[in-house]
Amino acid sequence: MAIIGSLSKVKHKDNRRTVGQQFQSVFIILIVSSFFFGGIGWRLAYLQLTEGKVNLAKAENNRTRIIPKPPVRGNIFDRQGKNLATNRLSYSAYLWPKAQRQENWTESKQILATILEIPAEKIQQRVEQAGYSYSTLIPIAHNLTTAQITAIEEYRHELKWVEVDIGKVRHYPHNQLAAHILGYTREINSEELSQRKKDGYRLGDVIGKMGVEANFEQKLRGKWGGLKLEVDGSGRVRQLLGENPARSGESLSLTIDLEVQKAAEQALGSRKGAIVVLNPSNGAVLALASYPSFNPNIFSDRITPETWKQLQSQGNPFLNMALRGFPPASTFKVVTATAGLESGKYPPNTILGTYPALNVNGTLFREWNKRGFGRMGYVGSLAWSSNTFSGQIGLGVGGKALIKWARNYGFGRKTGIELTGETAGLIADDTWKRERFNNWGWTSGDTVNMSIGQGFTLATPLQVAVMFSAVANGGYVVKPHLLNTDSDRYKQERVNLNLKPSTITTLKKGLRAVVAGGTGGRLNIPEIPTPAGKSGTAEAPPGEPHTWFGAFAPYENSQIVVVAFAEHSGGGGSSVAAPMVRDVMKAYFKK
Repeated sequence: MAIIGSLSKVKHKDNRRTVGQQFQSVFIILIVSSFFFGGIGWRLAYLQLTEGKVNLAKAENNRTRIIPKPPVRGNIFDRQGKNLATNRLSYSAYLWPKAQRQENWTESKQILATILEIPAEKIQQRVEQAGYSYSTLIPIAHNLTTAQITAIEEYRHELKWVEVDIGKVRHYPHNQLAAHILGYTREINSEELSQRKKDGYRLGDVIGKMGVEANFEQKLRGKWGGLKLEVDGSGRVRQLLGENPARSGESLSLTIDLEVQKAAEQALGSRKGAIVVLNPSNGAVLALASYPSFNPNIFSDRITPETWKQLQSQGNPFLNMALRGFPPASTFKVVTATAGLESGKYPPNTILGTYPALNVNGTLFREWNKRGFGRMGYVGSLAWSSNTFSGQIGLGVGGKALIKWARNYGFGRKTGIELTGETAGLIADDTWKRERFNNWGWTSGDTVNMSIGQGFTLATPLQVAVMFSAVANGGYVVKPHLLNTDSDRYKQERVNLNLKPSTITTLKKGLRAVVAGGTGGRLNIPEIPTPAGKSGTAEAPPGEPHTWFGAFAPYENSQIVVVAFAEHSGGGGSSVAAPMVRDVMKAYFKK
């Protein structure tokens, strides 16, 4: 009875526990279901409300493509409207970033590298530079040949992520002519891109690297545009969704005269040096030649090691010799004569004896002909470039006066021309010398050296041209410039030296006498109307001397200033540099 009762109690207790467990299971299922569906609902709400815009953009990117359209770079013209820099059509290869996610990406990359003749690593670097989420085409190569385009189409199945499109690349129709003025363009590198990205630059952009191309980059570059296309799952275009036209860059008109530039470069030839041609009334640069030079067209394509080696074999072809400082030699005697005439101590009718040499504190400063020229005045001393005459004037007025008038003429500071790489030259003084020579100050010997354009004095061919322009135009220092539209403004902004009329007259007579019967007789030809000028031969050990010649014409109402400089050319300014000036002037007046 007790066992049965116990079993009965046990049985009764088991029945109650089973019923509870059934309801408990349902309850658990309901709770789990609620959490499950609630999680789904929360996730849907999060995706739609919180991440809706992001996901919409991702979906949009899957069905749309942005085809960027680069702007057409502005043209560069000479003063007559002749083209100096323009653009030509070129086929380029582009790659979609998604290509690297293909299973056969490694094989496709190698095929593309073989066709384009560039290392596969370069392609990979370009893709990684753009980033895997880059939304537009990545430029891989430009200037494709017909054979390369055909090969890409033949391997279309393996290269379905590669596109070929027509673009424009920079072209210089006259090759290396005016290269140091125009400069060149090159695809932007990674460092430049990080600096300029905020200004709208992007991977594959072309920027000016030198000359006018660099200094007027913002005017020339234009603004990007693009096409928005709808594509299907296979990447085929279904329709055009929108277009933002690219805006072309601004074209520039320069002061350069193409024919005068040709004459200057031909006259300079293969001599290391420069020729500068200015309009003396307003500083407009009519020509600027520098050698060695380069062809800027080579930078519109991939440069091979062989091309670069050949380019560098010339020396430094990117150095603009017209903007580098050299001892100006006897061309500086214009400054010395100005200091004497303006001092009142040496008026226009001054006559001085000239000698085989000047003895200054035991140092001999010799006359270039080693004999002297007897007694002479300013006109004769300039005509025959007397060192001892100029040395006496320099000693008489003192070093401070020479320094003052050199700086008044624009020496010792940059002219401000719209080109990079210009140097200021050097007009030394007592402070400068003490800082560099253990507190050894300015001496009388330094003054004599400066009076003949030697010693510490350095001037650029462009600065020397500015000096000659000031004499030619009646005493105004002009600012050299390249933009043709600015010429009138620059004429108004000339700096008046406030020279005495007698100073201008004496300087002009002296420089005219150089050509009419002195060291510059090579310019005394019928094709050039009444030229005036000055030669210079600078000692430049351990090499051969530098040679100079600067001139303006016509003497009465000057239209043109030409300065020629040849580095370590040997000979003299009258025999080496003067014929270069003559040839440029002949070409100018022939027009």
